Amino acid sequence: MRTPPRVLVVDDNPSNVRVVRARLAGEGYDVVTAGDGEEALTVARATGPDLILLDVMMPKLDGIEACRRLKAMRDLPFTPIILVTVMTDAKDVVTGLEAGADEYLTKPVDHAALCARVRSMLRIKALHDTVAAQAEEIARWNATLERRVAEQVTELARVSRLKRFFSPQLADAILAGGAADPLRPHRREISVVFLDLRGFTAFAETAEPEEVSDVLRAYHAEMGRLVLEHEGTLERFAGDGMMVFFNDPVPVSNPDERSVRMAEAMRARVRALSAEWRRQGHELDFSVGIAKGYATIGAIGFEGRSDYAAIGSVTNLAARLCTEASPNQILVSQRVYAAVADLVRAREVGPLQLKGFHRPVVAYEVVGLAQETAGA
Repeated sequence: MRTPPRVLVVDDNPSNVRVVRARLAGEGYDVVTAGDGEEALTVARATGPDLILLDVMMPKLDGIEACRRLKAMRDLPFTPIILVTVMTDAKDVVTGLEAGADEYLTKPVDHAALCARVRSMLRIKALHDTVAAQAEEIARWNATLERRVAEQVTELARVSRLKRFFSPQLADAILAGGAADPLRPHRREISVVFLDLRGFTAFAETAEPEEVSDVLRAYHAEMGRLVLEHEGTLERFAGDGMMVFFNDPVPVSNPDERSVRMAEAMRARVRALSAEWRRQGHELDFSVGIAKGYATIGAIGFEGRSDYAAIGSVTNLAARLCTEASPNQILVSQRVYAAVADLVRAREVGPLQLKGFHRPVVAYEVVGLAQETAGA
């Protein structure tokens, strides 16, 4: 409601208008006037009064009908109407109230009664405006909340879809920094882990497809959980083989230690899985190769389908060490062993003549973690 409040005085008697106008102006109100019911509709629409004093007995359009039409005007906000009438019959008062009037005064108008009625109706007007404003604000808040919830649901759906294809770290990097940053090819030193199920090819040739699927489902679930737990990036898995690397797309502390600890945890878990598989007649075991070195990392593929991959001799070395490893064996390169020598119990293996490498490669078998001996 504006300050000072605006009051529309409607009466076909100019003398009455002057008296009421003078009284209200003396109280500090902004007063506008109309000489009949039809003019009242026009002035109300043009000025938007906070209160209307409406005479009942007028030519053209009487106050009762004018009240009905004013209350029906959609472009006029809530405006209290006080009917001013010489009629004191109860039926006339009821007719006026049913037409939409909020209060009434009888003529001749008493100054004190006039001011009291005006103040009372303006308090109601102010309260109504406050409630309406609060309702609008709540509606805006609700709309904002609904929009934010919808945005968050969309964002969660995006994250969920991304994490189905990328590691959580890569998905978060894509969402935080845009796809161009983490997916653009870059060079970084990483620790690469290859793991493989021994005996899987023979098993897949003889077992039913449902059995193969059950074995892979259990294997992938357990290995995937450990990859996430150690904050590794799963580059890919193909059947029984997996490649995981550390220190990209998000750099991590001690990537070599993480890779060895993850491999040891995987070996322990596969031992339990292998016991169950053997009870089912499946001879399956586990081998791991770990190497450290620089690689070019980023998105590779074609339009419509791409993978996040690491390319370099370090990945080849990890894969060859995995191939060379015996069942239940973890082989690490010399650089990895140098980084985790205090962490593990190991023995030198080789030198090994690995496919694709011209020179023999010194490797180490990780027998266990050093603290296992201390706690024994």
